[in-house]
Amino acid sequence: MPPTHILPRLAINTDLARTILVKFLRNAVHKVGYERAVIALSGGLDSALVTYLIAEAIGPENVLAIRMPYKTSSPDSLADAQAVVDALGVRCDTVDITPMVDPLLARFPDASALRRGNIMARMRMVVLYDQSAAFGGLVIGTSNKTETLLGYSTVYGDNAAAVQPIADLYKAQVRQLSAALDLPPSILAKPPSADLWAGQTDEGELGFTYDLADQVLYLLVDERYTVDEVAAEGFERDFVARIWRQVRLNHYKRTMPNVAKLSARSIGHDFLYLRDWSG
Repeated sequence: MPPTHILPRLAINTDLARTILVKFLRNAVHKVGYERAVIALSGGLDSALVTYLIAEAIGPENVLAIRMPYKTSSPDSLADAQAVVDALGVRCDTVDITPMVDPLLARFPDASALRRGNIMARMRMVVLYDQSAAFGGLVIGTSNKTETLLGYSTVYGDNAAAVQPIADLYKAQVRQLSAALDLPPSILAKPPSADLWAGQTDEGELGFTYDLADQVLYLLVDERYTVDEVAAEGFERDFVARIWRQVRLNHYKRTMPNVAKLSARSIGHDFLYLRDWSG
């Protein structure tokens, strides 16, 4: 059996986390001049949790949750997303992305599952940002810390957002907070999935469980253990090295595009803070 002894160290104070995240979201929306928010609601745990938090932060009437199924998406995903809408009273719209995706796939019929998934994710981003302009709402992201560190996301797809409220919560912590907020049981119980094809699951695609990844990532990132030190805790060294390599190789997904420095005050290097602005 894989080790599980690190999981208790991932326990969070859910009341405190809820308070911090609600205040964070309220401030994030209002400080840039918005009163509303837009979110992609997939029916999965992460997007459901963030929808609960943003509805509490700015009021459900100011939240537009958009369901964006593809023709192969599970009907259960639509039903689970609807359960969130019904529970919270947020505004909702459904945009079928099939007519957007299929012409591109017809042009490239040999596209791999990875390419197909990326196309779907980026089409959803197009819809989300269009509706952000139409509704006047800030785009709220739904990526958690585990998938963000592993790079299990699509650049300018599901990682495209103005803010990422749960990107400092590992999947195990997302589950804890979701249970504390009393999310619908069907969402709490379902396997994590990007719903890219029938039967697809995150853990099946990654090749390991989130519980195992959370423990290794916690030691590598939060505790700053070396690969050898993590292995000494009982984890397979090759697996730990694989996880750490994935974190390193995907660092570019977690940063803004690098700017080549040519002047004394370069964007992203020296010109960083709002205090630099006047008038």
